[in-house]
Amino acid sequence: MPKSASAQKDRLLQLLIKEAFFKEKITLSSGKVSDFYIDARRVTLTAEGAYLSAKVIWDILQKEPFEAIGGPTLGADPLVGAIGVLSFQARRPVNTFLIRKTPKAHGKKQKIEGPPLKPGWRVVLIDDVATTGQSLVEAMGVLAAMGVKVNKAICLVNRAEGAQEALERHHCPLISIFDLSDFPL
Repeated sequence: MPKSASAQKDRLLQLLIKEAFFKEKITLSSGKVSDFYIDARRVTLTAEGAYLSAKVIWDILQKEPFEAIGGPTLGADPLVGAIGVLSFQARRPVNTFLIRKTPKAHGKKQKIEGPPLKPGWRVVLIDDVATTGQSLVEAMGVLAAMGVKVNKAICLVNRAEGAQEALERHHCPLISIFDLSDFPL
């Protein structure tokens, strides 16, 4: 296992290129057709990939004030679980949450899963891959309606198709661990 932060980031990129990067025509969730696809969950749902992804994100957040971290399901799911474990191990436990596309049809019919978020809290949104930023912007709307402020958003890969600009229009910086220049297009 790589020890330094830069070695961990390099290893994560190697895994994403080898296991999650596909050069083929595919329709994205935005409806756009692309010549490549990055299926980050093929990495973030492995033990090593979950750890490396969480560690890289956790390292970025060390000096950031926030009360919780989460994001839209399904891209954020493996990330928030792994970050929660790392935060506990670092003796700085943070609550995590997931935002559903639609409220659950049974039980408490929640749109947000996890410990309750409180008005006035500052949170960080995360996702595996950002394309247009639509899912992050929608998540920001759900949180804003609760009085929760999104300090920033972090994604593993920014496809550079409008996500940065969409979040900037909502006064939310987007930090990308990797961008398209990191992949063999």
